[in-house]
This record gives sequence, structure tokens and C-alpha cells, in this order.
Amino acid sequence: MRKVGSENVSPHVSERDYLRPEEANAVIAAAGQIGRQRLRDQVLLRLIYRHGLRATEARYVKWTDIDLDGSKTFHIHRLKGSNDSTHTFDRDEVNGLRKLRDASESPFVFVSERGGPISPDAIARIVKAAGIKAAIGFHVHPHMLRHSAGYMLANEGHDTRLIQDFLGHKNIQHTVRYTKLSAKRLAAVRVR
Repeated sequence: MRKVGSENVSPHVSERDYLRPEEANAVIAAAGQIGRQRLRDQVLLRLIYRHGLRATEARYVKWTDIDLDGSKTFHIHRLKGSNDSTHTFDRDEVNGLRKLRDASESPFVFVSERGGPISPDAIARIVKAAGIKAAIGFHVHPHMLRHSAGYMLANEGHDTRLIQDFLGHKNIQHTVRYTKLSAKRLAAVRVR
């Protein structure tokens, strides 16, 4: 056995680079049960997962990137040479973001206790602690939530180009990895 935080984890557990939807949602729910900034942490992980954000993209989200009152959209400034995109919010995201906005004076959505944008290390600590609380059984890191979004979209049968646009990939080779595990990818293919 090896330790992940305070939890023993079997060395025989094969670590994946993604979470299944129920695991990702358990991690998000757990983030709302631990720590000093429960609402912030839960909304942060929900956005990382549902919008396929990198931790560094999430840390720099500003209120000017978000429209909570009109179109309920989110302009995502992708990093690493990726393409920016605009996503829509679900009702629970809007509600959580409104609560954060009402309690904030910062231009940044996800604020550290010192008032600046949350650090990537802090995001990693939040995800790790939430993974332990959710009893995932292996080390969970922020990029797993991004990968989880890609795999979920592929497993739902979405077109590779759509997934590419959703995640902001310039090169489709970065997107193809998500379709390789998808059983639905070949479900309709028949040789007669």
C-alpha cells in the first residue's frame, strides 16, 4: 500500500488519467464539503470539469469573461496556443457563480485568501483533498478533470471535431486520444 494524503491506496490500482462521470461528480461534491472556501472550490472544480479547463485557465477567469444575467455564457481564454471558445452555463453553475460574485470585489472569479487569483498549487491541493474525501482510490489531479470532459464527450458519441473545438485544441491529434477508448465510436459500423 502507498499513501495518498491520509488514505491508503493499493499499488495495484491502475491509475487512469481521467475520471468517470460519477467519479468526477463525487470529487466536485466532496470539494463542497471540505476546506475553508467550499463554495469557491466546488464551483471551481465544476467549471474545470464541465468546460474542460486547464488549472491555469481557471485561475485567470475574470468576471468580465462571464455573462450571468443575459446569455449565461463563458468566454474561455485558452492557453498553450489553444483556441478560445464560448460555452454556455447550466443553471447550477449560474447559481454558484452568482453567489461568488455577490461576495467578491476581485476582478478574478477564483480568488485566493490573499485576494489574488488562486494558484495552480492551491487548485491541485483542492482536487487532491476532494479526491481523497470522495474515496476515488488513486491520486486525483486537476488535469484529470479536463481529460474527463474529453472522454465523456467521446463516450457520448460526439464528433471528434466538436470535442476539439470544445477543448480548444488547435491540433486534432490532441483530441483523438479521447475517441480511442470510446466503444460508441465503432458501434454503428458494420461490414455486411
